Amino acid sequence: MKLITVLSVAAGLGALAACNNSPQEQAADNIEANAEMTADNLEEAADNTSNEATEDALENKADAVREAGEENADATRTGADADGNSAN
Repeated sequence: MKLITVLSVAAGLGALAACNNSPQEQAADNIEANAEMTADNLEEAADNTSNEATEDALENKADAVREAGEENADATRTGADADGNSAN
């Protein structure tokens, strides 16, 4: 499962690199991809534990990591828009 995740993220980053994005947009995309990969690893760890409290804690941490990644990426994109460096 980890191999599939890593390959998917690598393929996604490769596709993003081929786009004509601003450096801020690329940074935001990387923030989201890294958060997603971290969250996926936390969920996989949760699936591999037999302790329900630990599983719940890991699932909650995965959700928090995803949310923080999205917020950080949005802030990066907003910053790019505010200073006129947006590719849009």
